[in-house]
Amino acid sequence: MSAAEKAQAAQSTRNGWLLSTPALVILTLFAVGPLMIVVVYSFLAPGQYGNVEWQFSLDGWRGILWTKDIFDDTYGLADANISIFWRSIKLSVLTTVLTFAVGFPTAWFIATRPQKSRALWLFLITIPFWTNLLIRTYAINEVIRNEGLMNTVLLKLGAISEPIRLIYTDTAVFIGMAYVYLPLMVLPLFAAIDRFDMRLLEAGYDLYASRMQVLRRVILPIVKPGIIAGSILVFVPSLGAYVTPRVLGGGKQMMIGNFIDLQFGQGRNWPLGAALSLTLLVIVTAALLIYVKYANRDVSNGH
Repeated sequence: MSAAEKAQAAQSTRNGWLLSTPALVILTLFAVGPLMIVVVYSFLAPGQYGNVEWQFSLDGWRGILWTKDIFDDTYGLADANISIFWRSIKLSVLTTVLTFAVGFPTAWFIATRPQKSRALWLFLITIPFWTNLLIRTYAINEVIRNEGLMNTVLLKLGAISEPIRLIYTDTAVFIGMAYVYLPLMVLPLFAAIDRFDMRLLEAGYDLYASRMQVLRRVILPIVKPGIIAGSILVFVPSLGAYVTPRVLGGGKQMMIGNFIDLQFGQGRNWPLGAALSLTLLVIVTAALLIYVKYANRDVSNGH
């Protein structure tokens, strides 16, 4: 490469950086900047009435798994915190599994409809996104509460003698999150199934494969990228859910998002809230890295 070409390449690189400078400044101010504030707060001491005291402390990180006895200053396992983490992960995984169990047949049904009617079915799937998350959560509340639609119908039919008490339980939160995040599973699955070559089904049946074998060895491996993408899109927001556990859990069945809000509000322990926020970020990042790993594996295998 000649000197003139090297100078031109260097000038092109400088121009590229100059053009991207506004975007980099915005990302730094509104994305990296607030995150750095949270990181700094997690290593400070809590203030007496909220906020922080500017002295280094690991109490915020220690408080995630350990609690300090107010009488002898000894530390013990924070059972309540561990219970909240376990509930959050458990409900997020169950929500992902249920949305896949319902979303896969739904996506398959839509993908196998005539081209003209697919748009209508996809339109119906996206209708919930037209309304606010809080409104959708209250709608589920009206269905499953003690005097709600479900119990009223079952009582009139004589199927039950007293209302089924679901509200303010883990089950209520689970049902609410599955309803709210179901479209996020259906749409990636539809995109993957829509590219599926249906002639592979005929080939499988011609080779005397059963329906279950075709599903397990032909369909699922090919649409795996859609399954992984849908699972990530459901698991990540479920893990940090705030509105649904707050409304359907009644403040009793807290998840990580509610626990973080409690620390910045009534708990007045901002370092602990910051440490919990970063812990949630680490869990979400780990989930995304797993997704990238499996996605790259599919690409390298030619799927």
